[in-house]
Amino acid sequence: MNYTYTVTGMTCGGCKASVEKALGNLQNIKAVEVNLKTSEVTINMDTFVPVSQLQNALSSKYTILETKIEEKQASELKQLFPLFLIFGYIIITSILLNYKPWDTNSFMLDFMGLFYIVFSFFKLLDLKGFPESFRMYDPLAKAIPVYGWVYPFIEVILGLMFLMRIEITIALIVTLVVLGSTTIGVTKALLDKTSIKCACLGTALKLPMTKATFIENSIMIVMAVLMLLRFNQ
Repeated sequence: MNYTYTVTGMTCGGCKASVEKALGNLQNIKAVEVNLKTSEVTINMDTFVPVSQLQNALSSKYTILETKIEEKQASELKQLFPLFLIFGYIIITSILLNYKPWDTNSFMLDFMGLFYIVFSFFKLLDLKGFPESFRMYDPLAKAIPVYGWVYPFIEVILGLMFLMRIEITIALIVTLVVLGSTTIGVTKALLDKTSIKCACLGTALKLPMTKATFIENSIMIVMAVLMLLRFNQ
């Protein structure tokens, strides 16, 4: 079975190798995998080995602690509450604007427009700090630094285009490009288990990079694809 622990005191590749070797030499341990970025250690055991025994195998420089998954998940959900709340407001507002009579196309366009306007607002609150956080995971922002500076304004323009029904096809294509790039970066960060902050709501709200970030981008991409298909029928 696999068990996950947090090991403090690791600072470099040598520390990683030292911890893996020390724990790997213990009886009943089949494999040890250390993630230096998150300070997490995953141990595959034949028979459960107590934490005290794991600690004894390590140098006094390192401290191994059990990772409480439930607490970690609860903490992430608490941090993500503002994101869920904003999404809820956007969905409810889009429904109210289109429920009588119901218009699915208008609902999606209003949702995408409000999404961009609201999210750009939070990014513009700290225009100096946003580009630095954004290029931590967005491929385009890494390759073209100025892109991080103009991205909030791109969101404002896209939001207005959707809400005012201006050149919808162009807005949908740009959405696929900009959110496609961001989603690639988010996916890589999640797969690498990189512990970084999500810049989707700027730097004013400290949000962790989680699957929720991937889902929010995916929703927008799916809507953009559906709208493109509808407009080209």
